[in-house]
Amino acid sequence: MLKKKTDMQVKIADRLQQTEEYYFSKKLNQIAEMNKGGANVLNLGIGSPDLPPPPIVVETLIREAQNPHNHAYQKYNGVPELRNAIAEWYKREYNVSLDPEKEILPLIGSKEGVMHICMTYLQDGDEALVPNPGYPTYLSAVNLSGASPRFYELSEENGWLPNLEDLSKQDLSRVKIMWVNYPQMPTGAKANYAFFSELVSFAKRHHILLCHDNPYSFILNEEQISLLSVEGSKDCVLELNSFSKTFNMAGWRIGMLLGNRERIAEVMRFKSNMDSGMFYPLQIAASKALSLGKDWYKNINVEYQKRRIKVYELLDTLKCTYNEEQAGMFVWAKIPDEYQDSYKLADEILDRAHVFITPGGIFGSQGNRYIRISLCATEQFFEEAINRINSSRK
Repeated sequence: MLKKKTDMQVKIADRLQQTEEYYFSKKLNQIAEMNKGGANVLNLGIGSPDLPPPPIVVETLIREAQNPHNHAYQKYNGVPELRNAIAEWYKREYNVSLDPEKEILPLIGSKEGVMHICMTYLQDGDEALVPNPGYPTYLSAVNLSGASPRFYELSEENGWLPNLEDLSKQDLSRVKIMWVNYPQMPTGAKANYAFFSELVSFAKRHHILLCHDNPYSFILNEEQISLLSVEGSKDCVLELNSFSKTFNMAGWRIGMLLGNRERIAEVMRFKSNMDSGMFYPLQIAASKALSLGKDWYKNINVEYQKRRIKVYELLDTLKCTYNEEQAGMFVWAKIPDEYQDSYKLADEILDRAHVFITPGGIFGSQGNRYIRISLCATEQFFEEAINRINSSRK
């Protein structure tokens, strides 16, 4: 008699060998278990806006969703209304001219766009320049593509900007793309037009496609700059942008990819095999968001500014140091010398005060001496966190 097989084992693909479950996914599970035990953890780690989207945008979504004709599959490259609205927004806010028919591709979130780009251009034997510290998705998407990441280190001493002179001395012959992100996450560092111009020149010399992730330019930032505003940049630049932070629409999953028509068409070849278009009412509502005036950006930044003052107070309590010129919805701070690394400080605060802050080490080795705190909580929430931390240290 044949022995019955009761324990089926299926080996995961090699592409997942270097890709772990996302840090925040694992940490949220831990926090959920702590809360089941009555901990009531205050989460200051994740940048998911707690403020509501613009009311007129929600009203538009509801109205469009009530139309029975608006629930069919949509075009893979988005509806004309959304592409036209993106083009007008980029011209008005960034002074960048884009062809809405050929140079704009709406996305189901810009995080997916990171993956689309890597899968379109990278394969085994290729390399991609990845910032350290930087958004972890750049690394995981490169690994999943089969290519090899090559980290370029960012430092506080250099304003968290890459040293292009040092990079130019390296053998970059296998490098196909370079991930950049300004205002930078997690550090909040800003780049100016002069540096962007140098970056474009560097990419052209070395035949590298620059992939600029630009979701934070309206949060606590006085000057909005697109890498596509540099003359001749469309030859070597793809830019991602998002509705998640600027319009408090993180869960709506709406982003955009911008670049010349050849690049957009190439990415479209991959994307069109991954989804079946975006819900029509979401696209129309997103179009409405892009038509909002300066008061929208001003009002949300007034709120974030008040919150940031409370975060500074919290960081002072922890004896951390920080640069007050940061942009974006996080504050990046250096930890005291007494701690071995950022994980030690974050774990101590979580265990003793039931307050979760993000260890900078998850963003790369250059973040080991730093922590990141999200501004996506009320002033009262931060006050409670400060009180807990003070009480835990008595």
